[in-house]
Amino acid sequence: MPVLNTPGFQLQPSAEQVPLSTNYITNFDFLNQYLPDTYEKEFERYGNRTVASFLRMVGAEMPSNSDMIKWAEQGRLHTKYVNCDSNAAAAADTATITVNDSNVSGIAIRVGQTVFVSENSTGLSNKGIVTAVNTTADTFDVAYYEGGGQTFPGTNPLSVWIYGSEFKKGTNGMIGSLEAEDEIFDNSPIIIKDKYAVSGSDMAQIGWVEVTTENGATGYLWYLKSEHETRLRFEDYLETAMIEAVPAEANSGVATQTANSQVGNKGSEGIFYVVNNRGNVWGGGNPTTLSDFDSIISRLDKQGSIEENVIFVNRAFSFDIDDMLAAQNSYGAGGTSYGLFDNDKDMALNLGFTGFRRGYDFYKSDWKYLNDPTMRGGLPTGASATGTVTGLLVPAGSTTVYDQIMGKNAKRPFLHVRYRASETEDRRYKTWITGSAGGAQTSDLDAMEVNFLSERCVCTLGANNFVLFRYGA
Repeated sequence: MPVLNTPGFQLQPSAEQVPLSTNYITNFDFLNQYLPDTYEKEFERYGNRTVASFLRMVGAEMPSNSDMIKWAEQGRLHTKYVNCDSNAAAAADTATITVNDSNVSGIAIRVGQTVFVSENSTGLSNKGIVTAVNTTADTFDVAYYEGGGQTFPGTNPLSVWIYGSEFKKGTNGMIGSLEAEDEIFDNSPIIIKDKYAVSGSDMAQIGWVEVTTENGATGYLWYLKSEHETRLRFEDYLETAMIEAVPAEANSGVATQTANSQVGNKGSEGIFYVVNNRGNVWGGGNPTTLSDFDSIISRLDKQGSIEENVIFVNRAFSFDIDDMLAAQNSYGAGGTSYGLFDNDKDMALNLGFTGFRRGYDFYKSDWKYLNDPTMRGGLPTGASATGTVTGLLVPAGSTTVYDQIMGKNAKRPFLHVRYRASETEDRRYKTWITGSAGGAQTSDLDAMEVNFLSERCVCTLGANNFVLFRYGA
């Protein structure tokens, strides 16, 4: 029987921006001669409410002293063009091939190199040798090795890649050389702030409810709970901002806004944004069969081929992986014999998997952020949903990049956070107290204000090795 919508989970926030009557207990009826039986301790009905943990598991933090973080990533070693055309008809012995790939200026093909020419739609192919190159027009002349000439008409799109070279005896060397070309990426840190304020009078008010928070703080002073929850909420935002941040596009409302001179206007490149644009995207929700994963593995083969990967998933995706792996057990018709256990009647039945190997090692980990209904866990799913993220594949380990600030190659985790810091200012996680209460003596304000600040961005290195699982093309 499906779970009914009513009663459901509560989304009403417990935090209020201003004191209201609903924040306080008002049921004090002194005409009632019977005192209520009360529980002093607050009941934690939602368990651990924080969602931060992802970056602590897969990333690292390191300082930076610049407004811009830049790094270089290696390009492909070999040359291939996938949008070419031939001026020759079928059976021609020679042809002039034009390279139409975008962002190509000065083709990396030289005289004497041998090329593989293939029609994109049919796979019909020829092998030939380059006899002339025009880098200005991005064309080259090729003579085919096959006696029957060109095997395809010249009107269809072609792919060309280099597989070697051939020269006659006693000839000069290769004409021209190739220069390595890196791709330069950058990101900009954003400033994240929060604040909690309480008046001096309220700090002296003793409550009757014992409060507690996820970090273990307890007491009968209500402002302690509010201050600790502000801190926990800020720490969650330090992570979720790195996941969800997007840069402000030119002429967008953020980039052009003038209504408030205090708010930011540039944004940053978060993990989801980067993987959506430079990584791999599975647009069908959750892969549920081995053939689905085979297509993902095929894409990873064409990228960095990282041996070990961790898939951070929501609950539905986790169950789909369990069901997919359970279906591979030839002895599990009822679905109760898979896993590394002996089906002892006195032991708990483990119906979950933590990982599997198929070409690569895949480890599975639940991601609370994707399950929490106050975050992405409340987004729609299914074929009609668009953009709902169900999981993220993150390569394990680190990669070598050229750090332009350091001026040398450095090993970096694929995901890491850079925060602003110098010898005199560390903006990784700043907190300070102002006012005239709670030990502060900075102003005549009869209150304590706890301020929080961080300036940071996330660097997603080798985004081509990540896979984002979501609904929608």
